Parts: sequence; C-alpha cells; structure tokens
Amino acid sequence: MTQASSGRRSIWRDSRLIAGIAALVLLALAGWISERWARTSANEVADAEALQLARSNALLFDSELQKFRLLPAVLAEYPDVSTLLRAPASDPLPLNRRLEVLAARTGAIIYVIGADGRTLAASNHRLPTSFVGQNYGFRPYFTDALARGASELFALGTVSGRPGLFIARRIGPTQAPLGAVVVKIEFDRLEASWRAQAGTTFVSDAHDVVIVSSLPEWRFHRLRPLRQAEKAEIARTRQFDDLPLAPLPVSFSGRDARFEGDVFRRADTQVALAGAKLTALLRLEPALAGARARARQALLGIVIVLGSILLWLVRQRERLQLQRAAQRELEVKVLERTAELREVNAQLVTEGVKRQRSEERYRRSREELAQANRLATLGQVAAGVAHEINQPVAAIRTFSENAVAFLGRGMADNVGDNLAKVVELTERISQITGELRNFARRKTPSVGPVRLDEAIDAALLLVHHRIAGSSVRVSWDAAAADQTVSADRVRLEQVFVNLIQNALDAIGDRPHGRLDIQIEAEGDLVAVSFADNGGGVSAAVRRKLFTPFVTGRDDGLGRGLAIARDILREFGGDLSLTSTGAKGTVFTASLVPA
Repeated sequence: MTQASSGRRSIWRDSRLIAGIAALVLLALAGWISERWARTSANEVADAEALQLARSNALLFDSELQKFRLLPAVLAEYPDVSTLLRAPASDPLPLNRRLEVLAARTGAIIYVIGADGRTLAASNHRLPTSFVGQNYGFRPYFTDALARGASELFALGTVSGRPGLFIARRIGPTQAPLGAVVVKIEFDRLEASWRAQAGTTFVSDAHDVVIVSSLPEWRFHRLRPLRQAEKAEIARTRQFDDLPLAPLPVSFSGRDARFEGDVFRRADTQVALAGAKLTALLRLEPALAGARARARQALLGIVIVLGSILLWLVRQRERLQLQRAAQRELEVKVLERTAELREVNAQLVTEGVKRQRSEERYRRSREELAQANRLATLGQVAAGVAHEINQPVAAIRTFSENAVAFLGRGMADNVGDNLAKVVELTERISQITGELRNFARRKTPSVGPVRLDEAIDAALLLVHHRIAGSSVRVSWDAAAADQTVSADRVRLEQVFVNLIQNALDAIGDRPHGRLDIQIEAEGDLVAVSFADNGGGVSAAVRRKLFTPFVTGRDDGLGRGLAIARDILREFGGDLSLTSTGAKGTVFTASLVPA
C-alpha cells in the first residue's frame, strides 16, 4: 500500500509539472497571438474610420466646387459683361461694383478678361492687388476656355500670391470669342474645418502636388518625383510660380504612412476635380491602444482558463464525477434538441413545398398575363392584318380571271406569268398569317438562339398596316441585326411589337414622323434601341414607368412595358428608358448574344 501510494504521488507531481510547463507555453503563445490580432484589428478599425473621413470630406469639397461652378454660367448671361467685352474702352466701373457686391456675398474673386488676355473688370478693383489691367493670356484656364468653352485650373495667383481654383467660361462664339469670365475660389474656410477634425486631410492634383490641406505647411509639396514634362508644363503656365515643390515629409508604404515618428492609416477617394484625389490620414495609435486593451482582456480570460485547467487537474476525481453527470445531462439535451430539430426540419420541408407551389402559380400567372398582352396586341393589329390580306386576295382573283381568259385564247405564256404572280401573292398571305398564328400561339416558353433580324422583321410585319397608314418612316439596319440572341422567338416579337406600337402612339399625327431601330454592342450585351421623334414621356409617368397599370395614354392599360421588361429579364437582358424629351424618346432592349 505504501509503495502504491508513493507511486500515485509521483505521477501526480509529474502531471502537475507537465501541466505547469504547458500552461506557460500556451500563455506565451496566447500573448503573441493577441498582439497580432490587436494590430490586425487596429488596422481594420483605422482603415474604416479613415475611409469614412475621406468620403465625408470629399463630399464637402465637391459641394464647395459645385456651388461656385454655377457662378461663371450665371455671369456669362450678364448684359454688362458682354457689353464691356464688345467695347473694352468703355467705363468698367458699373460692372466692377456689381462684381464687388457678388464677391462679398460668395467669398470668391470674380473678374472679366478680354480676348487679348487683359483683365477689364474685377471684384477686387479697389485693392492694391487688383487684377484690372493684368494680362492672363498665358494661363491655361483662359486659353482652354476660349477653345473649349470652359476650363478649370488650381494655381498660385501671380498678383496676390494666394492659391486657388480658377473656373473660367468663354463669352461669345467659338469662332470669335469676346473673352472670358473667371471665378477664383480659395479654400481657407474648408481647410480650417478640416483642421478641427481628428485626422489629416489633403487634396492632390494630377501631378500629385498637394493643393489643399488641413496642414498649411504641407501645401505645394509633392507626393512623388515630377517627370520632366510635368516640370516644363508647370513652369510654362506658372501654375505654382517659383515654389520649390519639395517632397511631402511623409513616408508611404501601402496603406501605412509615417510622419514624425507616428504611424497613420491612409484612405484615398476621388473628388470632382479633373485628375485630383483626396487623401485622409488617421493615427493608428488610438485604435491600436483600444485593440491591445481588448487583447489584454482576452489574455486575462485565457489565464483564468489555464488556472481553471490546473485546478481541474488538482481535483481530478471530483471533476470526473461531475463530467459524467454533465455528459449524461448533455446526452438528454442532445436527444431533446434532436427531436426539436427534426420537427423544425419537417416544417421547413412543408414550407419549401408551399413556396415552390406559390412560385409555380406566380410563373403561370405571369405567363398568362404575357399571353393576354399578346392577345390584346393581336386584337389591335387584327384589322390591319385583314387589310394586308385583302389586297393580295383581290389581286389573286384578278390574276386568276385574266389567266382563264388567256387560257381561252391559247396564250399559254401569259397564263404562266399570271399563275406565278398568284403563287407570289399566296406566299405573302402565308407569311402574314403564319406570323399572326405564331404570335397568338400559347406555348411553354423556350429560351434558345433566335435570329434578331427575323424577330424585328416579323414585328414590323405585324404592325405594317399602322406604318403604311401613317407618315412615319421606319429605318433599321438589317446587316447590323444579322446575329443571334438568346430569347424565346414569340415573346421577343411581343416585346418589339409593344415598343414599336408605343413609338407610333407617341408620334401620332405629327408630320415627318420617324422611328429608328438601331442595333449595337453594349459590353457583353446586344442593345436594340427604338428612337422616335414623338412628344416624350411626362415626368409624372417617368417615375413609375415600369410599374404595372401606369400609362401616359387615356386608352392604355399600363401593362405592356412592365411585361416587356419582365420578359427581357428572363432572357438575361433588360429594358430601360435611355432618354426622353420634347424631341422624342429612346427605349433600349438589352439581349444576351447566343
């Protein structure tokens, strides 16, 4: 008994030693893992906050630009501006005063430049730094505005020495411009609002030169070395005058940025200025401190768990009994839970069957609605088709009577000619009735390769009576439509008939009506556009255009476009209102090539 007891005590001591060593190893491993987790978590938090800061400040920047971009367009309509440009020797004082009042309200600097580049009037005409008399013919914003109508350039002022965005708009026609009106925006207030935020924000131009920044000392520093062509362009336009454009004192590596010993996370976003982007930097340390605090809490939990394991080893016998009891209790709960899961699974199977039946009823209802739409369309074209058939039938009778007369006279050649014409006319009737029969047929939709030119031609055939009885000219390129798309032939014709009839309704009795059907590639899809010169779609109808039972016609039901779009979406395509207005409407049907 003594030896056995001693052996049990030795085994117990060895077990405690091994458990202690394992606990220390696990503790060290948990510390390393917690630090890695803390850094990863801090990066994610800082990235999200930096991106939010960048997007928020980009909205502020774009809003500021949009507000001032309207000024040149409004000023271009001022009679005083064009009057002064047409007579540069006239008194500019009245216009100077108007510009001065407008500048005081907006915070911008506004001036008018003649065609020779000389400033004729300016809102700062009273100041020592007045632009009046200065020649800005060398500035790209002036030359580009004369050539293209409008231009923008962020640059350093040659007179005031203050940076800003110059927005210019041409006055007069391109062939003989009178000059330009220019608005200069300075971003001091925007930069001040950025400085009140937690991070650092700056905007860089197409040359990667910082032009707007919450840290004024970063302004006119470059993010990368400038190419020789960029240096020459900056020098030619005097965009930054003689500033050295030193490198920004920030080290970038991926999304990390280091400045004065601190680590920042970086987020970039585009702004509404050509070639420019906004960058937000957020210090990593606050997020890292929070993540480390959470990691320490987790590590403390691990220590508690390890201590509990050691305590479990010390009280092994007692724990064993508790575990067995817990295991039995768990088995009972598992059995109970399994029974509950079986019941829930049976309910899910029942609900799945109900959902499948509901979807099948919905599919049948939608197909019945499409069939009803086809039959309604068929009713609209039936009278015209009867007229289309009546003409060749009358001709057949005439040619047959003539053939009988020729036969009685022994004029066999004339009889053959008349019978050949009868055959041609019967083929025409067969073609019309065949298209009508196919259009009205109710069958299970089958998506497969369909000739696009044949579908368009069949649709035009079904509405030919309406086209022939109107002044509308229909044009389409059969060569461009010589391709196959993935669709159901009858339902694709239904869509085309609906769009053509809508266009004819929109044109109505307008003289010189026109319907152009254009086929072109649009990415991976084939786009078929129906452009008419009708009166367009009203704004009230446009907002709910594809909603069932919404229509712009007094006698319309408002189902055609909604059904047409559903059909095209089943084919993998779509139907959209591309444009509308007083000059006409364009609907575009997108299809997947077969």
